[in-house]
Parts: sequence; C-alpha cells; structure tokens
Amino acid sequence: MQPHIQPPPAGRVGVISDTHGLLRPEALEALGGVRHILHAGDIGDLDHLDALARIAPVTGIRGNIDRGHWAEVLPDTVSLTVGSLRIHMIHDRKALQADAQAEGWDVVISGHSHRPSIEETDSILWLNPGAAGPRRFRLPITLAFLWEEAGRPRAMIHPLPV
Repeated sequence: MQPHIQPPPAGRVGVISDTHGLLRPEALEALGGVRHILHAGDIGDLDHLDALARIAPVTGIRGNIDRGHWAEVLPDTVSLTVGSLRIHMIHDRKALQADAQAEGWDVVISGHSHRPSIEETDSILWLNPGAAGPRRFRLPITLAFLWEEAGRPRAMIHPLPV
C-alpha cells in the first residue's frame, strides 16, 4: 500500500493485535470513530475488549498468550463480514490451513509476529497490524485501518506515537 493513502473517515475498521495486557491510550485515541474493531489475539486482559467496545463493536480472537478461564470465551479463529468485506482472523498466519481464495475471503488478518505488514496475493489482502502493546525488540508500536474502496479491501499501518 502507498504510504500516502488515508482511509475515509466513515467506514474504517480498526485492527489491533498483540496488546499483551497493555491497552495504550494512544491506541484508544487512534481507534476513535471506527465502525468496528478487530483484535487479532494476544489480548492479555478481557477487560481490554470491554474498553474497545466503548468505541465500536469488537470482534476478538484468542492468541497464544490468552490462557485461563477468561480466554475460553474467545474463538481461535473467526470469519465475519464487515460492510461487504469478507474477513478471516487467525492469530498466527502460519497456522492457517484453509485456502483463503477457495473460502472466498477478501482479507486475512493475523498477528503474533509483532511485525506490521500488508500484502496482496491474487484477490486476498493479508494484514498484520503489528503489535500495539509492549515494545518487542526494536519493532514499531502499530495498529491498522481497513476499509473498502472501489470494491476492494484497502489497509494502512498506523504507527502509535509512544
């Protein structure tokens, strides 16, 4: 994606991952005004999904650190439609066994690596919003925005000023 691309103010979906128990105020501020929030796992604290739900409806999945009774309510993967985008979320992309194109997904969202990335293959947009929680190594602190433009999914990585 081009770095100058900006999502439209209406219709944006906020995508966050790997908060690891740290929900930064900068992330909450950045997500203001989105229509839906997707959390791709390693949440660390179920109360954080409640805090995100005060901004917009939230769909979250369980990551590898999400253990214990509280995490049992979270699915390992989820497929949903937001607007006309067919989205699949899985915490670790390497664990994906389905054929995204055969499943009809427009977007596959994953986390786990803490490395933000946007990749397009065939008709699928692969989005990793990076990590919005504690800094790991020298990786940036980021989240992402997702939207539809001209019938296609578009995304941008949003660095958090921390």
